[in-house]
Amino acid sequence: MTSAHPPGPTNRLAETASPYLQQHAANLVDWWPWCAEALALACAQDRPILLSIGYSACHWCHVMAHESFEDPATADLMNRLFVNIKVDREERPDLDRVYQVAHQLITGRPGGWPLTVFLTPDALCPFFAGTYFPRAPRHGLPGFSQLLLGVESAYREQREAIRAHGVDLMATLSGLAPAGSAQVPQAAVMDSAAGLLAEHFDGEQGGFGGAPKFPHATNLEFLLRRWAAAGQQDELALRMATFTLAQMIRGGINDQLGGGFCRYAVDELWMIPHFEKMLYDNGPLLALCCDAWAATGEPLFRDASVATADWLVREMQSPAGGYYASLDADSEGHEGRFYVWDREHVRALLTPKEYGPFAAVYGLDRPANFEGRWHLHGYRTPAAVAEHQGLPLAQVEALLATARATLAAEREGRVRPALDDKVLTAWNALAIKGMARAARVLGRPDYLESAQAAREFIHRTLWRDGRLLAACRGERAQFTAYLDDYAYLLDALLELLQTRWSAADLKWAVELAEVLLDQFHDPDAGGFWFTGRDHEPLIQRPKPLGDESMASGNGIAAWALQRLGHLVGEPRYLDAAAGTLKLAADSIRRLPSAHASLLFALDECLDPPETVIIRADADLLDDWRAAAQQGYQPRRLVLAIPDSETHLPGVLAGMKPGTGPRAYRCRGTQCEPPVEDLAQL
Repeated sequence: MTSAHPPGPTNRLAETASPYLQQHAANLVDWWPWCAEALALACAQDRPILLSIGYSACHWCHVMAHESFEDPATADLMNRLFVNIKVDREERPDLDRVYQVAHQLITGRPGGWPLTVFLTPDALCPFFAGTYFPRAPRHGLPGFSQLLLGVESAYREQREAIRAHGVDLMATLSGLAPAGSAQVPQAAVMDSAAGLLAEHFDGEQGGFGGAPKFPHATNLEFLLRRWAAAGQQDELALRMATFTLAQMIRGGINDQLGGGFCRYAVDELWMIPHFEKMLYDNGPLLALCCDAWAATGEPLFRDASVATADWLVREMQSPAGGYYASLDADSEGHEGRFYVWDREHVRALLTPKEYGPFAAVYGLDRPANFEGRWHLHGYRTPAAVAEHQGLPLAQVEALLATARATLAAEREGRVRPALDDKVLTAWNALAIKGMARAARVLGRPDYLESAQAAREFIHRTLWRDGRLLAACRGERAQFTAYLDDYAYLLDALLELLQTRWSAADLKWAVELAEVLLDQFHDPDAGGFWFTGRDHEPLIQRPKPLGDESMASGNGIAAWALQRLGHLVGEPRYLDAAAGTLKLAADSIRRLPSAHASLLFALDECLDPPETVIIRADADLLDDWRAAAQQGYQPRRLVLAIPDSETHLPGVLAGMKPGTGPRAYRCRGTQCEPPVEDLAQL
């Protein structure tokens, strides 16, 4: 179900493409989208701006809308006192990033959504900020109407203090720019990162620290890569990664019936999630599950890979090819209603033989865990239940499978959570990478078809005149793309190239790399800005280094440019990657575990990855590619190029076909004589 256009009178948001903004189109508030006209109006009328930032799957955004933006008295205050601007943070991560940082500086607390910021009309400088505010005072928060009156009064009566505060805030924002270093960090910071993760590792439930618990796929990938780099001897790194992932897969954060991971768990057990499902979580988690399967051979990881990929294809891919952004946490006005069960209803749907093992595995033999109902969570493994109930494991697994199928079919009759059906370039790139990895590791050509369809959609709809756009809905594409869009898509194309050869993809990868250098790279201080040179000026132009809910754009740009630089022999890409690592050196040393994606780039900067280029007739490529890619080899890049491909760029041009299949093995800029025997490879 998409976010429907609300009936009745609407404001300016009705003309936007964003499902989130359209959710507010029937509000009584006279909302504007972020635009030059709204900013000019605030200046002309000398009214402060009330900037509200959220997204369509955000539960507390819905709550604040129902309590305040649909309330006549509150809306009247907003309309009289402010120019009100509503922003979809997924379309405008530039605005969200800047004003989240400002919120943290003003309040001393982390931000979140909905983000509520009051700006001066001339400089767009925030002078008061918060997140969710209730309509009436509660939980130590002022009522929103009371807050509106106080903020507007302060703006009128304390202009000089607000101006001085703005000067200080802008100076602080400018001072947040990283200082950089003359050298890239030493390998010891990777030991420090692993040590910090081990220090905070929850050995009982998996994950790091206490509630709430987030997936942090980049940290788990770092640990898997560390285990592989240690010759599979670092058992603690392997355990932290695989035990955490297994707990997530068995837990309530993973949809046990339909596949797909929710945003995070509110508890330490991975049991009760915040029920929204975001594309940007599921792409990296799909790739991670595939890696864990390749590393361990544990069927749990293979099955989770299949369930997640099938969910992406079934529920998140548009007929045109692009992947949708998210599924809401709410349905019928309640968070999680689509996912939870009444115990007696489940008992009535299943046979007695099915119900016994199902209840024991998923907790229906225990007290309700979500507002008097049951959310499915793997309290016990099928093997433990089989032993306890004296049943063969294969029989228990078969009964669980039929029970899940029955409940999934029953659930399809419920009112579904709303779908945010816009397509975001960066998030699609993450999903393309995950699906391409699944196609390669699981041997699933249908997953490759899905990834290619999304790739074609982005190229057709969001690639205009040699530049990317960030978002679209239907065929309406807009917003100049950001660092993450270019970096993630470059990384995704390199993953696709390892799954199947495409000269067009290599060409596009080089084009993306050139835009990264031209528009985003800072040749003086190093690193990459989040916005391009010709982007709308904002109060700050950040260079984000640390991983957040998604990997750092600087980390992925450095990693992907480094790999592409070795592949085609382009030193400018390698220099840009090294400059990024120098810029980030002090930040990495201070908190290495928060910079896992930059550590991927550092690892391959200090010890260049292995590249295997296979040349063979098309009908022999698959066997040679499979031989080169077997097992978990995160530091090996394999391209299988048909002999018929004659126009290759850079160093690839020197890797000529032979009389039969051959493989060239290189590490950095050093290449060995080709191998022409499959057994040798």
